[in-house]
Amino acid sequence: MYSEKVMDHFMNPRNVGEIEDADGVGQVGNAKCGDIMKMYLKIEDGIIKDAKFKTFGCGAAVATSSMATELIKGKTIKEAEQITNRVVMEALDGLPPVKVHCSVLAEEAIAAALQDYRRRNGLEEDDRYKGCSGCCGGCGSVEMHHGTENDEEAE
Repeated sequence: MYSEKVMDHFMNPRNVGEIEDADGVGQVGNAKCGDIMKMYLKIEDGIIKDAKFKTFGCGAAVATSSMATELIKGKTIKEAEQITNRVVMEALDGLPPVKVHCSVLAEEAIAAALQDYRRRNGLEEDDRYKGCSGCCGGCGSVEMHHGTENDEEAE
């Protein structure tokens, strides 16, 4: 059912614990299964120097957390952003379909910790409307792109 790598990362998880002075911390959870992952990152000069995790959940949740931390250590922030749940699953030689959500949590924990790092360091960029002309109004960018123009035209 589980690969040898999944069993190894469950029985001998890497990077368990907290980083007291973490540069980024992200916590995510899945209400359906009750799994909770918390990831801690130490980042220096744009490189993830250390990553630790605390996970409350099943063996697959522990294994994906462990593998995720192994995959991002030594990576740049941009490289870490490219670590998807599929990458985590492949590194573990697969997961049963019913446990794929654990790899999604690992991806989300990485993203949440990186987002926290960006926020703490003033690196947040609001690119939700990047490339949007605001023409349909569906995304809420009309106010950003046309708010004052439309108000003036209405008068």
